[in-house]
Amino acid sequence: MEIDKHKIEADILTHPHKNPYDIVKELLEETVTALNLDRNIYEILKKPMRVMEVSIPVRMESGEIKNFTGYRSQHMDVLGPAKGGIRFHPSVNLGEVKALSIWMTLKSAILGLPLGGGKGGVIVNPNELTERELEDLSRSYIRKITPIIGPEKDIPAPDINTNPEIMGWMLDEYDKLRGYNIPGILTGKPIIVGGSEGRFEATGRGVVITIKEAAMELNIDLSQSTAAIQGFGNVGSMTAKFLHELGVKIVAITDADGGIYSEEGFNIPELMDFKSGGKKLTEYPNIKPITNEEMFALPIDILIPAALENQITAKTAPLIKAKIVAEAANGPTTPEGDKILNENGVFVIPDILCNAGGVTVSYFEWVQNTMNYYWKEEEINQKLEEKMVSAFDNVLAMKEKDITMRQASYMVGINHLVKALRARGWIKNSDLSRM
Repeated sequence: MEIDKHKIEADILTHPHKNPYDIVKELLEETVTALNLDRNIYEILKKPMRVMEVSIPVRMESGEIKNFTGYRSQHMDVLGPAKGGIRFHPSVNLGEVKALSIWMTLKSAILGLPLGGGKGGVIVNPNELTERELEDLSRSYIRKITPIIGPEKDIPAPDINTNPEIMGWMLDEYDKLRGYNIPGILTGKPIIVGGSEGRFEATGRGVVITIKEAAMELNIDLSQSTAAIQGFGNVGSMTAKFLHELGVKIVAITDADGGIYSEEGFNIPELMDFKSGGKKLTEYPNIKPITNEEMFALPIDILIPAALENQITAKTAPLIKAKIVAEAANGPTTPEGDKILNENGVFVIPDILCNAGGVTVSYFEWVQNTMNYYWKEEEINQKLEEKMVSAFDNVLAMKEKDITMRQASYMVGINHLVKALRARGWIKNSDLSRM
């Protein structure tokens, strides 16, 4: 099995930024204050309810044993079982995993899903492992977190550098431990063992649904528009594919190997075929090289960060001329960068709304596993569009109060969580203030 090495973003390792966990706590605190809620709400939301750290010894092909570190963070289960991906990446750290689990809670709340937030990760560069070593690592990780996961407790899924094949290994290992088939233990599985039609494309499809809604709001004709994408893994490539089908001209793409630019726009299906053959984007013929900074400065309509955290910063945000920034990645914009985008009138579709298509179709997969009845892809895509459009409309309605889309997203999510917290008796009427 080949892992997409373009998702190994070396710059995040060499350019330290503010811890994502500190960023999300600040946003939670600001939102609770803006909603005139008591600080008790913030105290409940700011910490994951449970975090597990595990050691994962793996015997390497050389015979030596290497011990990897893994995490699983479960933020909140007030709405339902925790839900969130597992990433294999050298930059994985405890603060990142905590932040991502909180974002998952908010995504589910914004989309109205009966799920909480979870996230997992292992500190590893999977490109340095053989297939056997990778499988051993995957199976050992799921064994170690088995005590805290389950279809009614916490449902993992793929994330950066994990995929349906790895989910298949993890499903098999969990079933061995339990002694029977439990397809609802995780999502993003191969279709033959309970995966859902449309899951692989779901995040990118959801990104494009929100871009369509933003374009309508801003009176932008997508068939006459231009876009650039940072990151060309699953999410970036699927986003490019669906935008291309709408007539959007994709003029620039960057990944860990570099960037490519074409004023005429790329034939995205052809480019995807080229890359799937093991070639680098930068080897594509008849292109001009481009850096991230140069791409951010292009006079385009839509910029899509689909890589890792902390890409749009105080340094890069002033370069951006796009009318729409669609956050296909989690946490791609720092608070300083966000402020600059807002001051410059850029319409930001925040990550917890923009890339929620993945968790939405993961929810559909979990439901299908529970029923042991499976829907056609057309039905999946229709249900996804309904959910994404409804969530976008709810956030946009909140934005009419002269706040940013990010602030509006957090408000919608926290309002939803507060209702559940109150229904369960976790908070009192005195905590609600002007609710």
